[in-house]
Amino acid sequence: MSSSRVFSGQMYGAQRSGAGTIRRIRLENFMCHNSLEIELGEWVNFITGQNGSGKSAILTALCIAFGCRARETQRASKLKEFIKTGCSYATVQVDIKNEGVDSFKPEIFGDTIIIERRISDTTSSTVLKDRQGRKVASRKEDLRELVEHFNIDVENPCVIMSQDKSREFLHSGNDRDKFKFFFKATLLQQVDELLQSIIKQLKDACALVDELEKLIRPAQLELSELQEKIENIKRVEQISQEVQLLRKKLAWSLVYDEDKRLQEQSKNIETLKKRIPTCQAKIDSTLDKLEKLLERLSKKKVQVASLVEKTSEVKRKKDELWDALCSARKEKLELEEEHRRGTKQIRKMRNDVRRLEEQARDIQDKHIRNTQAEESEIEEQIKELEYAVDNVQSLLSSLKDEENTLSEQISAEMDAMKKINDEINYYERKQREVHHQICELRLHQTNKVTAFGGDGVLRLLREIERHHKAFSMPPIGPIGAHVTLVNGDTWVPAVERAIGKMLNAFIVTNSEDACALRKCAREARYNFFPIVIQRFSRPRLIIPNHSLPQTSHPTTLSVLHSDNPTIYNVLVDVCKAERQVLVKDYNMGRAVAFDQRIPNMLEVFTLDGFKMFSRGSVQTVLPINKNLKIGRLRGSFGDQVKEFESHVSNIQQDIDQCKSRKRELEKKVQDFNRKLDNKKKRRLDVEREFMAKRMKLQDMQKSHAVDASLLPESTTNELLQEISDGKMVINKKEALLETLKDRINEAEEKARTLKLSFEDLGESTKGEVEAFQKAEEELTEIEKEIHNAEANKLHYENIMNNKVLPQIKEAEAKYLELEKDRKESYKKASVICPESDIEALGDRDETTTEQLDAKLKRLNQRLMHESQQYSESIDDLRMLHQEKERRILRKLHTYKAFRERLDACQKALDLRWKKFQRNASLLRRELTWQFNGHLGKKGISGQINVSYEEKTLSVEVKMPQDASSTIVRDTRGLSGGERSFSTLCFALALHDMTEAPFRAMDEFDVFMDAVSRKISLDTLVEFALAQGSQWIFITPHDISNVKNGERIKKQQMAAPRS
Repeated sequence: MSSSRVFSGQMYGAQRSGAGTIRRIRLENFMCHNSLEIELGEWVNFITGQNGSGKSAILTALCIAFGCRARETQRASKLKEFIKTGCSYATVQVDIKNEGVDSFKPEIFGDTIIIERRISDTTSSTVLKDRQGRKVASRKEDLRELVEHFNIDVENPCVIMSQDKSREFLHSGNDRDKFKFFFKATLLQQVDELLQSIIKQLKDACALVDELEKLIRPAQLELSELQEKIENIKRVEQISQEVQLLRKKLAWSLVYDEDKRLQEQSKNIETLKKRIPTCQAKIDSTLDKLEKLLERLSKKKVQVASLVEKTSEVKRKKDELWDALCSARKEKLELEEEHRRGTKQIRKMRNDVRRLEEQARDIQDKHIRNTQAEESEIEEQIKELEYAVDNVQSLLSSLKDEENTLSEQISAEMDAMKKINDEINYYERKQREVHHQICELRLHQTNKVTAFGGDGVLRLLREIERHHKAFSMPPIGPIGAHVTLVNGDTWVPAVERAIGKMLNAFIVTNSEDACALRKCAREARYNFFPIVIQRFSRPRLIIPNHSLPQTSHPTTLSVLHSDNPTIYNVLVDVCKAERQVLVKDYNMGRAVAFDQRIPNMLEVFTLDGFKMFSRGSVQTVLPINKNLKIGRLRGSFGDQVKEFESHVSNIQQDIDQCKSRKRELEKKVQDFNRKLDNKKKRRLDVEREFMAKRMKLQDMQKSHAVDASLLPESTTNELLQEISDGKMVINKKEALLETLKDRINEAEEKARTLKLSFEDLGESTKGEVEAFQKAEEELTEIEKEIHNAEANKLHYENIMNNKVLPQIKEAEAKYLELEKDRKESYKKASVICPESDIEALGDRDETTTEQLDAKLKRLNQRLMHESQQYSESIDDLRMLHQEKERRILRKLHTYKAFRERLDACQKALDLRWKKFQRNASLLRRELTWQFNGHLGKKGISGQINVSYEEKTLSVEVKMPQDASSTIVRDTRGLSGGERSFSTLCFALALHDMTEAPFRAMDEFDVFMDAVSRKISLDTLVEFALAQGSQWIFITPHDISNVKNGERIKKQQMAAPRS
């Protein structure tokens, strides 16, 4: 709805044109009216009537005609509720004056505009007509343009104040309600709502732009990634260029290395060739030296030969004297040695004689001391010792018997402990096996497939999934995971014994798939499982009853169920499950297998694991297979896990009992070992005592026997004879020693004489001998020098022949080989690039070939790695980058323009908001001024306080001085007339501040007494005539006291029908 313009203090009447005022209102079937037509004057109109006569319906019709919604009239919630009861439609027609300078499209509508609003049960329509009643427009936009042109706002309480708004305004003393009235009447509320709406729209627009900018960020990231990829590809190209350059450098580096090696080899050859003259010069000088030495040797040999002739006689005499001297010295030494031996023999014989003399004296003394009493005492001692030895021997025997008994007991206990250890090991091994079975069962609970191959079958299934394209049809397996037992787990042991390893089997549709499955099995390291080839397209087999075993016992096939027909067919074709009969125990199995001769029966399996069959006259019973795992086909492994856990608990109890028994036996063994150690110690002590006493007895017996056998007189005579013989021998030896001493003196004198002769001969021939010795030494030295010269000559010749010349040949051969390699390298390098390209790069760096090769390998690896990462073309990426960049820049430019416009809107909004606040402040001051002006006509002063922050409006009234000097801050504190007048002044102040072509007030004098009503009517009429707008006052009260005039029109509504 459009807003009424607010103006400041100008009288409207002086410049009034009358455009937009209401000339006529016609109602048909509207509310309580069947048909009503009322004409209004251009100035002041009073419409009176009883309650229920339809006065308020006139204002409601005005609101509806100018486009107000039903709910905003506060009289109905829907337009169809305004239709009079019993009628199907309602019509409201309003004629508006359209003259003067403010007329609306007079060329179209003329001087009167007719607004017609037609309401039915389902629709409503508005039509604008000219003065002849011709339809001109019917759009809402046309009606909105009309009311905005004439500034008609029927929702503004200063334009149309309905009876509900009048009661609320005049009766309410709430500051917030007054503020709402003021805020709406001055159109500040409409402007505020409009500004708030703009603020919200701006925020939404900014949020939208922010969201759009956020949406473009992924594209920017993609652009950055694309740019990074382009840079990486550039880097790859750069690496490729570096690789090409390095290849060129490496190729020519090999050539340059060959050149360097050729130069080095050439220098080496020159160096080696320079060694030839040096070696030859050394050989020549050695030859010259050798010739001179040979010449000296021949001369020296002649000199030595002459000296040999001169000294040969002297040397012969000297040798003879020296030989004689040596013989004399030898003879002397021999005689001296023989004299020492004789002296030593005499000394020894004298000692023997002395010892024999002492022995003879001892025998005589001992014989004298021995008596008969001593002999009896010795015999008594011997008897005592024999008795003690017998006692110790019997004790030792008993100790040995006790020791043997303890050893036997310990051995028995150790055997018992060994048996207990064996039992503990058996139970622990059994416990580990059961624990392993429990772990397997828990794994089977988690994944039933593991029951038929463990982790290996899981790895195989993963490999099959990874290589699924290698199979024409996916393999089926393991078979055990695809079958279930029909009636519980009763027949699980017999069925698993019957099917056996086929539970782990996989089924494929052809041999190629079988090969692929084997390959997957090798990669999964799971190879021990059967593979069955069976066409998957083959339908489920139907077995006739006459082909089945004719028995009441179930077969393997009858207790198994599988939804897969291929599984079923394999059980029939491969396992012969339909011919395998299951029985409960061994005896029944024998009866069924061998006695009853059931046709079509192949094998019989019992619950306790036996397999029975007959082939002709041969009957076979296979025992239980202990290695076969039972229980894999169970529907639930929980009971079996509990059973095994109970079994583990029982085994643990057995282990604890065995360990307890073992500890008791260990204690017994310890006690026996302690006793045995004590017995051994005691036995050893007794043995030592026995040996000591027996040795003592033997010694005493021997001593007694020797003493008894000795004859003192004969023994003494023998000893004296031996002493006499020894003395005679000593005398003879002493005589021989005297003779030897004389011969020694003679030999010594002879040796002294020969020594003097030898020394005299040596002194006389000393000069000749020295000259000969010197000549011999010189000859030896010359021979050594000759030998050294020959060795040096041979050495240098060997160096020349074996080292220098072969090295030169080898170096020359290597030089030729290097030249060949250089030509090949040059040829290869020329194929890669001309040498001018390398020379154009400038001076060659000092990088070696190995460094270039290593760098080239690193760059090749890097190039290969980078090339695998970026397979796109850089031109395509650049085009894509440019396209995305253009799009993003276009969007960024657009969003920037949006942002600039939003900033401009925000600046304009800030400016308008400041203007709004300034106008609100001006309106607040003007309201107080106008209010005080209307009060001043009665000698009253007052003030209106408006708080936009707290949204409150308070009225302050000061009565005349002669009445009261107090300020009343609440109108409820005034008398009825004073309150009505002050409220009326407040309303007139608001009317002064608003502009509209017409105004209407319904029951404005509610809650007033007669005096207050008269004062109010006079004030209103006076204000209306002075203000200049068209006024419509509706009241049920008497207005006869209102003065009549040409500008005042009074109309009486008909009384309502009873």
